[in-house]
Amino acid sequence: MAATASTTSGTPPTAPPSEPSTPWYRQLYFWVLTAIVAGILTGWLRPSVGVALEPVGTTFVSAIKMLITPIVFLTIVAGIGGVDSLRRVGRVGLKSLLYFQAGTLAALAVGLIAVNLFQPGAGVHAHPGDLRLSGDAAQYVKDGEDQSWWHFLTDIVPSSAVGAFAEGNILQVIFFAVLFGVALKAVGPAGAPLVDGVNRLSAVVFKILHYVMLAAPVGAFGAMAYTIGKYGISTLTSLGRLIGLFYGTSLFFVVVVLGGVLALLRINIFRLLHHLREEFLVVLGTSSSESVLPRVMHKLQGLGVRRDIVGLTVPTGYSFNLDGSSIYLSLAAVYIAQATDTPLTLGQQLGLLAVMILTSKGSGGVTGAGFIALAATLSTVGTVPAAGIMLIFGIDKFMSECRALTNLAGNSVATLVVARWEGVLDTARVNRVLRSGVPEPSTEPSTESLEEPSKESLKEPSNESGMRGTSTAGKALAE
Repeated sequence: MAATASTTSGTPPTAPPSEPSTPWYRQLYFWVLTAIVAGILTGWLRPSVGVALEPVGTTFVSAIKMLITPIVFLTIVAGIGGVDSLRRVGRVGLKSLLYFQAGTLAALAVGLIAVNLFQPGAGVHAHPGDLRLSGDAAQYVKDGEDQSWWHFLTDIVPSSAVGAFAEGNILQVIFFAVLFGVALKAVGPAGAPLVDGVNRLSAVVFKILHYVMLAAPVGAFGAMAYTIGKYGISTLTSLGRLIGLFYGTSLFFVVVVLGGVLALLRINIFRLLHHLREEFLVVLGTSSSESVLPRVMHKLQGLGVRRDIVGLTVPTGYSFNLDGSSIYLSLAAVYIAQATDTPLTLGQQLGLLAVMILTSKGSGGVTGAGFIALAATLSTVGTVPAAGIMLIFGIDKFMSECRALTNLAGNSVATLVVARWEGVLDTARVNRVLRSGVPEPSTEPSTESLEEPSKESLKEPSNESGMRGTSTAGKALAE
């Protein structure tokens, strides 16, 4: 099977005719941005109203999470079912995990260097004995103390396949989906009708997602109004030095580190960020990168990344490639040590980093995941008082947006890197799509037939295995 557009045809593919551009006032990013500004003003000027709007934001996020596990399952199964070799699936998975480890280590190291360089906790002089854990913070610390370094490994296997879907545990759904896809591929022609059924079901689920995304501005408004109304602008400014350092470090990581990685692929990081602007704004409003997972997967396929690579790399990255959360962990842990006047040698800080490589895994989508991972790290190492997390508990909500935004950027870059590592990334095609904003149809021959492609298939980006049903799913998300 041909790998890229450049190898499947003697001439380069031509982009589809440009469609009339949608007016700016009808585009999703405009309405989400407007809703975020309105939410900030509402929470600031009418805090009680902002707090009362909490159900609006949480209901939208819940509606998105309702669809995440079936979309992840269907995408992975369809991707594995459409490849020509199970060996290729294992190779993609291994390369993804290797890159995730390298990305996590780089993010932790950048955070560690930044907090030592700027020392935001110096001068606080908080006494650990005066810090009292209460409310949600106490529960997060308790959960962290109960979480061992190997916790994420044992949690991969669900006790019930249905339970993994019901609980929304993405990691367990990925494990079950991979097993299901491998078995489906192994049975040969007998599994072909099921693969076709999975693609048809995907079209329906993606259409439901399109309907839910129409409410994204409302969800962003409610979530932002609640955040500002509950915690207030004063909370945001009281620890502004730490917040500013976290946002600045994350921006440096995305632009310089991730941008440098993409530069090696001859892709501009700013064009990629602009291409995903709607998704970033939804994440900013909802503080959840999960809310755009299906749309990001669709857009990456529109760049020409093979479906099985997207299906394996992106969902797995939501548990194993949390760059923003890694930066947060290293910053927060050393900040607490500085604020409580707890001296840390270089060796102790490297020990913290080693533990964080493990505790940062498998927490995607878990409420309070950042605090649980932080508490697990401090409890395991024992050199920094776990009660010190009370110092940053009040501003955690304002830092969660940055964590989610950085995680999203990291997983998008990771998918392109893995595709290039596999030798199936058409860089010229990626750059054409990033410049025009118009996804190009796949040029890889179908594995099902050599029939003439229909006009409909040329209008929407198709998957790399030529399976039916994807065009309909693409329509549901392209609007």
